[in-house]
Amino acid sequence: MQLQFSFIIPVYNRPDETKELLQSFEALTTSMPFEIVIVEDGSSISSEAVVDSFKDKLDISYYFKENSGPGDSRNYGMRKAKGNYFIILDSDCILPPHYLTEVEKSLTENYVDCFGGPDAAHQSFTNLQKAINFSMTSFITTGGIRGNKKSVDTFQPRSFNMGISKAAFEASKGFGYIHPGEDPDLSIRLWNLGFKTKLILEAYVYHKRRISWKKFYIQVNKFGMVRPILNVWHPQTKKLMYWFPTVFTLGLASSLILLLFGVTIFFQLYLFYFSLAFITALISTKNIVVSILSLIAISVQFFGYGYGFLKSTLAIDVLNKNPEVHFPKLFFKPTC
Repeated sequence: MQLQFSFIIPVYNRPDETKELLQSFEALTTSMPFEIVIVEDGSSISSEAVVDSFKDKLDISYYFKENSGPGDSRNYGMRKAKGNYFIILDSDCILPPHYLTEVEKSLTENYVDCFGGPDAAHQSFTNLQKAINFSMTSFITTGGIRGNKKSVDTFQPRSFNMGISKAAFEASKGFGYIHPGEDPDLSIRLWNLGFKTKLILEAYVYHKRRISWKKFYIQVNKFGMVRPILNVWHPQTKKLMYWFPTVFTLGLASSLILLLFGVTIFFQLYLFYFSLAFITALISTKNIVVSILSLIAISVQFFGYGYGFLKSTLAIDVLNKNPEVHFPKLFFKPTC
């Protein structure tokens, strides 16, 4: 199959980041033609002028629509696109020059209808961004929970860096209206339809994650709340490992209480883990400040996800609450 790529990028109030992303497209080392579809999701701060400034350099189109969330906006963009393979990016990403070359090479050698790529921290990122990136991607936290390069049929791509064929999009109808969680939901539905997924390790992006500690907590807390909902929708995907952040957090709290009564063994285990995490972060980032901040990021990630997962599990599995009614902020209403 002759691959024809269309990049789909939903945008919400981020013209500066959109400009950085489009600049990285100009630096791609590929002779393969591609198009870019920008979907403005009801923003009050428009990116249209930024997009217009690149129209003489890139094959790019711009659409404005009412706000209905990133999943619906990606579907809108894919319906407007001309290619037969869509690559979905978040607006806060930057592409390395080799990105498209690696995607084309991997799909040519081993074609699948859906792929995902990892994220990395660019040298220009702040220490906070680098620390959060380490926490979100490291094997020592939950970075490997979606699978790895060997798990072709079980890797769950994330929509900040994800490819899907036009055939798979049309068969699955694209993303649903839960957010976050729309990307693993789509991956599971694709598997059920017989499509395969894989990780293209070399097709990484620099994911800026422009967030404060508060915003990071809100993000991971939502991730935790979403997972029990996905477990109800797709019971075959339930895994004990999703309980890990909750158990980790409760165990840490218990170890601190036991420490007051002179029981130190459990606290020592946690001390060993955080020491190992610090060393791993130091080796990875070569920055002692980032390594210290990484310990905070890991704690926020585990507590936020763990609390969200426990709260959602109790509401849905124990109290039999309707997710859309009980957690309305996790769902968007489609407009297109």
